[in-house]
Amino acid sequence: MNDSVYVGNAGVDAALDRGWLLGHFKDGSDPRHSEDVEIKWGVHPPGDERAVWVTAEERTALLVLIKGRFRVELPGRSVLLAEQGDYVVWGRGVDHSWYAEEESVVLTVRWPSVAGYKVVEESDSARVSG
Repeated sequence: MNDSVYVGNAGVDAALDRGWLLGHFKDGSDPRHSEDVEIKWGVHPPGDERAVWVTAEERTALLVLIKGRFRVELPGRSVLLAEQGDYVVWGRGVDHSWYAEEESVVLTVRWPSVAGYKVVEESDSARVSG
């Protein structure tokens, strides 16, 4: 077995780490550990929304709609992703938030992979990016 290979299922693995499949927050011995990029498989029920805006963004992001209707809020602009494959890219310094208008699945790629940005919930005891 090669320890630099990982085979999984995005739906199953995403449930284990708040949707994140790859990034700095994975154990250093895990092939999914990366300081360069983060990848998230996001499954959102209708009405799901980010609790607070991400501000002072240090990364570039690509968000691709797999299914559903998903709205990305950017300063002065609201982008609706409604057709499978619709996507939006925003760069460093662009604040953002989001809202699932319907049950949605989105794939997010962010780079570089840096700590921070997690909305801390009362049930969370560890600080993890997300």
